[in-house]
Amino acid sequence: MKASIPLAAALALWLAAAPYARAADSRPGLAACRLPGVEHDAWCGVLKRPLDPAQPQGRQIDIHYALLPALARNRKPDPVFFFAGGPGQSAIELAGPISRMLARLSNRRDIVLIDQRGTGRSAPLRCEEDAPTAPLAQTADPALQVARMQACRRRLEVLPQGAQGGLAHYATWVAMQDADAVRAALGVAQVDLVGGSYGTRAALEYLRQFPQAVRRTVIDGVAPPDMVLPASFSTDNQAALDAEIAACEGEPACRARHPTLRADWQVLLAGLPRSVQVQHPVTGAVERITVTRDMLLGLVRAPLYVPALTSALPEALAAAAQGRFEPLLGLASATSGNSPGKIFEGMHFSVVCAEDLPRLAQATDRPGADFGDTFAAQYRQICADWPRTEVPPAFYRLPQAASAVLLLSGGADPVTPPRHAARVALALGPKARHVVVPQAGHGVMALGCMRDVLFRFIDAASDDEALKVGADCAGRMPRPGAFVPVTAPAVEAVK
Repeated sequence: MKASIPLAAALALWLAAAPYARAADSRPGLAACRLPGVEHDAWCGVLKRPLDPAQPQGRQIDIHYALLPALARNRKPDPVFFFAGGPGQSAIELAGPISRMLARLSNRRDIVLIDQRGTGRSAPLRCEEDAPTAPLAQTADPALQVARMQACRRRLEVLPQGAQGGLAHYATWVAMQDADAVRAALGVAQVDLVGGSYGTRAALEYLRQFPQAVRRTVIDGVAPPDMVLPASFSTDNQAALDAEIAACEGEPACRARHPTLRADWQVLLAGLPRSVQVQHPVTGAVERITVTRDMLLGLVRAPLYVPALTSALPEALAAAAQGRFEPLLGLASATSGNSPGKIFEGMHFSVVCAEDLPRLAQATDRPGADFGDTFAAQYRQICADWPRTEVPPAFYRLPQAASAVLLLSGGADPVTPPRHAARVALALGPKARHVVVPQAGHGVMALGCMRDVLFRFIDAASDDEALKVGADCAGRMPRPGAFVPVTAPAVEAVK
């Protein structure tokens, strides 16, 4: 909650910002615009970029970007470039939450949001999404979702940006050349990079290609270029699920309520496929569906991203073992329904099919005992006919960083746990610092005190000062206790 600002102070702040806003209006290619969830005016621009970087005079696509201007008159010369996750999120669609997360930085630094090619309005590769009210037999069936993506690929291939192999030109290394073109268009020498999840891969690639243009970097939930996504999903999802079951076994209330949780989970897996009757978590309609192993693993994976939802998994798994799948469906629905930005799935698969799938056979991650190759098999089917570009071998190699880099990890993260950031920090060398928040999930920098860490790291006058910024403020954040429903006797006792 924001504190109220006296009218005189608010007027003074507006007057201080007004000269800069007028100056920004004269920048070539920028026009005043309003972004949902952002309290003040923004400036929007568009660049023409070659779809295929090897043919600079060939087919062009529009790259859209937005600038949230610094509020103070004496702004810093280095803007903050934010790279969204996914792959497949639009940074501009996330403008509201980003503006609040980076509020202290935006006092004296511009915040620049680039819709990476394939997302937002930048030659979007959007697939038709299932409505939240669609039947569960359709939305929760992995085979039907694979068929949906295959149909989407065929549709995208006939669009101007996808025709004649165009879908192959949406890889990260190409997109970061677009980002540097935005930097050049803004007329700035250096930028600060902030990326989350897949956005960390984008930031690392920008840092690799354009090290001289980077002043400072913060990456949160690190997904490095050598991380083979479908293989690592299995390993890391399994570790997160095992940790939650172990936490229940070590917590008296949870252990008393679910004394055989680990065995119940294995019995549940062994009993699939299974026909069950369930209530739709959105419509409430009663449906009959067949729960397969792949479907169940997908439902379990979703709440692992958020510790508060993970805490309810023991209760949901125990209910599923007894034939009641509504709690598990509800958790999965809560995760997807609260996502801050939709995924442009066409861009997602253009990236993963080019950068990860060709290396799947060489992946060294050991498949999870329960998750196996479930997700890898789905990606193989979708990527089998997906156009892909040749990725430069240098993309997978991280040189030592020439400027300070802060890497953030959540210890309970089921998709980008600390082991990936630790490997990257070692490669980046002495100018890299890795901070782990033990009980955090996927995403750390949005936590209250970590926002201040991010600000102080970027605002520090030198790399040495930045690397010394205290970052242990969230280290004592507790793991959410296992959810135990309130029973009728307990309610009576409170009265």
